[in-house]
Amino acid sequence: MTEKVLSELKEIAMRLIEICAEAENASGGMPGTAQHPPEKGAKLIDFLAFAERAGYKITTCRPQENPVASQPNKRKKALSKKEKEEMKIDLPGISVASQPRKDGRYMGYILVKGKRCYVYGKTKEETVAKIRRILKYGPPKKRITIDLNGIPQRFADFTEYYFEKFRKRKLAAQTYYSNNNIFKNYLKPFFGNKPIKEINPSECQNIIDEITNAGKGKTADETFSLLTIIFRGAISHGIITRNPMSIVYHAQHERKSGTALTSEEIAHLKTSLEASPLKMPFMILLYTGLRPNELKTVKIDGEFIVAVNSKRKTKRTEYKKIPICENLKPYLKEPLYLSDPDYLRRKFKEILSNHILYDLRTTFYTKCVECGVALPALKEFVGHSSGTLGNTYTDLSDEYLLKEGLKIQF
Repeated sequence: MTEKVLSELKEIAMRLIEICAEAENASGGMPGTAQHPPEKGAKLIDFLAFAERAGYKITTCRPQENPVASQPNKRKKALSKKEKEEMKIDLPGISVASQPRKDGRYMGYILVKGKRCYVYGKTKEETVAKIRRILKYGPPKKRITIDLNGIPQRFADFTEYYFEKFRKRKLAAQTYYSNNNIFKNYLKPFFGNKPIKEINPSECQNIIDEITNAGKGKTADETFSLLTIIFRGAISHGIITRNPMSIVYHAQHERKSGTALTSEEIAHLKTSLEASPLKMPFMILLYTGLRPNELKTVKIDGEFIVAVNSKRKTKRTEYKKIPICENLKPYLKEPLYLSDPDYLRRKFKEILSNHILYDLRTTFYTKCVECGVALPALKEFVGHSSGTLGNTYTDLSDEYLLKEGLKIQF
């Protein structure tokens, strides 16, 4: 209590004593004493009445009873079995309250994989309808945080939106697949669904350094390029104004050129695969120069091996034709046995540990040059571009390609 309150209480007490003394003199005794016994249920001194006579108004400070708290803690009653049957939700793991909550809404839940999925509605019918929707379509997916203009503002959400809406249209299927893998394996685990505005250059530098230090130079190159493109997209959408990758340092890794197999190594490869069905796919790669991922598209068309060129950036599917040389003919039998490239890589490493599967393509290109195959034909065989002008006005005949293919002997 403050001094002011204590002073007022003291003044009230002194005045009450005076009033009691006056009452005692006037009546010949103090109320509540032996001369004047109190009536049943009466108070000895009505303090509030004396205080009012003294000119002081005192209000009681009794705590008001909480009508909700004073009531017994009743649990919300759920719908009865009959009511559930009428609403066609009489299934285990489903419950809907028969009475609304304090906010006026009805609550219900449904067990999904052992966890309660809660729903709320303004009426019981609305709540039941939401439960039925979950039964039919499953629980609702996590909502994407979006801006007023409908553009996702968080990294993972925006990247998925940007890939599907824009980037997918510009890239060949293989390149888009590679971009998606980098996003899923590196970018999404690192940044998560963090707001793009909160991503700073230091974080971008950290992920590039992390991948580079793991010895994945090519992946670091691709990640650096992809992050730059994603943030450019965010700038174009007005989410950010500056690209955090603009000051990130990254040294382009030196790509090692493939190494051609020697004649002894080619002979060792053939001997090691003598009784194996893998001999066919290995020989196709060696004598056609196909990329490993193109092997699954291989078909025999007369005197040619035909396959899809996986390195074309246009949406149109392009094929390349390689003549079936004399060295390859003994290994081709219908139906073609074309194994998985990953399995071929592992098997190739077991046979020639100092080489990679892609070296078969390097070997084919090298041997074609040594055998004197004309450059236009060689570019056609390996699927390289002849430039915009060359691609537009060059259409090599089958006769010319077969003639150049006769030179391939190794």
